Amino acid sequence: MALKIFELDPSLESVSGQIFDRINGYKWWKEELVKQEGGIEQFAEGYKTFGFNRGEKDNVKGAFFREWLPNAKQVFLIGEFNKWENTTALTSEGFGRWVVFLPDKEDGTPMVPHKCQLKVRVETPEGQMIERVPAWTKLAWQDHTTNLFNGVNWEPAKEDQYTFVHKRPLNPDNLKIYEAHVGMASVEAKVATYADFARDVLPRIKRLGYNAVQLMAVAEHAHYGCFGYHVTSFFAPSSRQGTPEELKMMIDTAHSLGIVVLMDLVHAHASSNALDGLAQQDGTDHCYTHGGPKGHHTEWDSKIFHYTKYEVLRFLLSNVKWWLEEYKFDGFRFDGITSMLYQSHGIGKGYTGGYHEYFGDDAEIESHIYLMLANDLIHSVLPSAITIGEDVSGMPTLCRPVEDGGFGFDYRLAMAIPDMFIKLLKEGTDDAWDMGHITHTLTNRRYKEKVIAYCESHDQAIVGDKTLAFWLMDAEMYTGMSIKTQPQASLVVDRGLSLHKMIRLLVLGLGGEAYLTFMGNEFGHPEWIDFPRPENGWSHDKCRRRWDLAEDVHLRYQFFQAFDELMQACENRFKWLTSEEQYVSLKDNKDKVIAFERGGLLFAFNFHPCQSYSDYQIGVGWDEPMRCVLDSDESRFGGQNRLEHGHVNVFPVLGGFKERPHSVKLYLPARTAQVLVKESVLQGGIRILLAESFLAGHGLTSADGVVLQLETVKDGKKEVAPMKFEGGCVELAQTSNATFALVGPTGDILKCGASKDELFRVYFPGDYTISGKGYLENTPAKA
Repeated sequence: MALKIFELDPSLESVSGQIFDRINGYKWWKEELVKQEGGIEQFAEGYKTFGFNRGEKDNVKGAFFREWLPNAKQVFLIGEFNKWENTTALTSEGFGRWVVFLPDKEDGTPMVPHKCQLKVRVETPEGQMIERVPAWTKLAWQDHTTNLFNGVNWEPAKEDQYTFVHKRPLNPDNLKIYEAHVGMASVEAKVATYADFARDVLPRIKRLGYNAVQLMAVAEHAHYGCFGYHVTSFFAPSSRQGTPEELKMMIDTAHSLGIVVLMDLVHAHASSNALDGLAQQDGTDHCYTHGGPKGHHTEWDSKIFHYTKYEVLRFLLSNVKWWLEEYKFDGFRFDGITSMLYQSHGIGKGYTGGYHEYFGDDAEIESHIYLMLANDLIHSVLPSAITIGEDVSGMPTLCRPVEDGGFGFDYRLAMAIPDMFIKLLKEGTDDAWDMGHITHTLTNRRYKEKVIAYCESHDQAIVGDKTLAFWLMDAEMYTGMSIKTQPQASLVVDRGLSLHKMIRLLVLGLGGEAYLTFMGNEFGHPEWIDFPRPENGWSHDKCRRRWDLAEDVHLRYQFFQAFDELMQACENRFKWLTSEEQYVSLKDNKDKVIAFERGGLLFAFNFHPCQSYSDYQIGVGWDEPMRCVLDSDESRFGGQNRLEHGHVNVFPVLGGFKERPHSVKLYLPARTAQVLVKESVLQGGIRILLAESFLAGHGLTSADGVVLQLETVKDGKKEVAPMKFEGGCVELAQTSNATFALVGPTGDILKCGASKDELFRVYFPGDYTISGKGYLENTPAKA
């Protein structure tokens, strides 16, 4: 039977030979692992064999310690427990494995106690004695007297181990990712902790409407300024932010808020730092990595894994399973896989879409096989897992299932989109923008291969680059944001605010099947990222996030954030990201207008810097009146409120126009965007339900006795209207938006876990369920 990839794209038949090279290689490994290990899942449990593991030998309790050091002549375990002396020798088991059994002391305590720091001392083939951090260590701490890292035996007492409480959230079909770095997520100039992030940032992410957080720099990395991309200890969470148990708590807190947690996984390379990392682990340059030039990435100054060497494959696949099972991550963003896909690592190459660029002598088949195996494993261990490939080349079949002949990723990053907008802002004025070019870039993706759209990520925020807000407003990010001293925004700030909102809505509306932003960019964060280094006096001043700016009512940053929050709320309610229906009905370069339909909504953008249009006719595909539910010109977003009429009045449907069966006439002010929905969808008001998970968290078995206190305004004064749940539901039939509190049967406030003031907020008509720790879902939930 023909593979699905050839049915979807028959032109792939011309390169089927190389495609089958990787497919057959993948199948060979699957079969080999069944024969040798019992299957890929059992193979990927190396952490149960290597490193420290409790066990017995000759009826004596203790711990086994193993490492894979194939070229070592002698190996010793050294550390605080033996005063760093060569008194604990490991024995070769063959196949490069070295082991020692460490019997418990007479009092029953382990020979190597919890938190004990250690290393392995290795005699190289040349007879040199070197010290290495154990490859399988589950924690590493920096010795501040030497600045080098040591492995740590992390085995807390049972009562001190974190126990997960909350279920994993369901895989969101409208994936919206908040990319974050825990260490720099504080207002203060310091390294923030996992506890800080759980308390201060996770509720903020949920309030903004994102349903996933993508964590950078999770695995230990000796150099803080590498953003986590030069990993030194692959099984150890970064110790700068706290303990492994605190990381588990943070992930569990995210789950309690319905937030999926993704890890930025770096398997494309390893740090070349041999003193703290994997490089030259046994004294040779070909232990975990390729030897010679093949094993060195010249642009990154890092080492390349030998992906199909048996124990290296075990190490990497075990690493994947470890993070899924031990820490309950819900998936991964595989970093830098363009480097893995090609022997050239993509260096100096441009990719235009020709299949000769992807399939040929440059293809790195062993890496292709590894990526197929990794995706297969991830989706076997956790069927709901999300995997994302960061590939700039556009490799065909990357996001098709393994069983279809693809690499197995669920999404790829649409990396051309941010590049396009930076180029537009850097090289010309917006009156010269080509609407056709913009819409082509946003829609240019392979059929049935999902992409994550974004207009900027951490790449644009680091020192040496600029965010969209910086390109748009530059120095006025600092001088033009005060409403108090400058009630009227300058022309630069007015343009910047307008285009910032429009670009983000355009990308969310048209760019893909999922969306991503980097923390702080949603409110136009005014400072770049510059990690502590000698050149800045080891300062953390530019390695933090100024959340306070977006919360200051006297600053215009609040408008950027308010729009992003409502934009996400709008998508959460109408879920256009899940719709395959997408039709660009207008891309008028003269008028600078873009209009498209998606998921039963109409999006209209006027990018003209000064020309507004009345009764501008746009073709649509449905015969229903529409109403505006979101526009970038609302006063709460720093706009002029010129489109208020469309929020309270419907737009009648007119006759066919420009190849569409129907049409509508709209007012399009310059530099504004608006979203219209069919009037029928907005009927019925708001219904609020309480999920079992929310009730159980407050010791309740039903909604009986719970009161919804709806905020209303009468004669300019705020009032509260109490409403009881009937049949587990409160209906606000005539309401299109609502702010309310919940009061339990005993009078206690049932807080919103994602709100600044404990209140719940709904912005659009529809059904909403309050779940988990107190967050709103846009469809009724069972639990």
